[in-house]
Amino acid sequence: MRKIVIANSKGGVAKTTTSVNLGAGLARRGHPTLLIDLDTQGHIARSLGIEPHVTLATVVEEEIPPQEAMIQARPNLYILAGGRELAGTKRLIARRDLGSEMALYEALAPLDSQFEFVLLDTAPSWDVLNINALFYANEILVPVSLEVLALHGVADFIASVKVVQRYNPNVQLRYILPTFLDLRVAKSNEILEQLQGHFNGLVLPPIRYSVRLSEAPGFGQSIFEYAPGSRGALDYEELVERIEKG
Repeated sequence: MRKIVIANSKGGVAKTTTSVNLGAGLARRGHPTLLIDLDTQGHIARSLGIEPHVTLATVVEEEIPPQEAMIQARPNLYILAGGRELAGTKRLIARRDLGSEMALYEALAPLDSQFEFVLLDTAPSWDVLNINALFYANEILVPVSLEVLALHGVADFIASVKVVQRYNPNVQLRYILPTFLDLRVAKSNEILEQLQGHFNGLVLPPIRYSVRLSEAPGFGQSIFEYAPGSRGALDYEELVERIEKG
């Protein structure tokens, strides 16, 4: 089971968009996939047109097993929803005397080997749930919007990841995903080249700017459902193929 955390401390870099469309794309190709939302905003469920009655918070707080909280969103695609209840969960984890970083790992242990892919969508912060995600996952995908400030943000995030890796060497930075590439803006290409130079071999083909990607969540659909012929669908299809290959 591949467990991929999609994370960056900076907001507005397309973490949720990437989580939803990567998950939907893997599921369309026949891979049993679980999407886990670690954000109090709970956008994963809304992006797929779902109103959850139970969230991840209930699982982590040991009230019900994860199998009972999962919602089937599409064929082969399941979600554990986020939401404002996670704010209390973070406080509960932080009060643990020992093993606070393993709370998510322990809560999700019953799901081992039930899925080919588990994708974790994180909040734009460095909080206890995101740290838990890095102790649970074995791969990290970092979306990076192609703007100057985003480069500083990814450097700070990776520095924090290295601290976690001292205690969990199994989690590895595998992918850097450039997002919001606008070919009309010269600066976008310059920043892309900087990323490729700094993270040699880790940089994936970029996701181009597409208004369809921003519209799709409003209709509760993945980009493959909402605009299958759009540049956004083509770019995320390529991402799915790259992730499949490992």
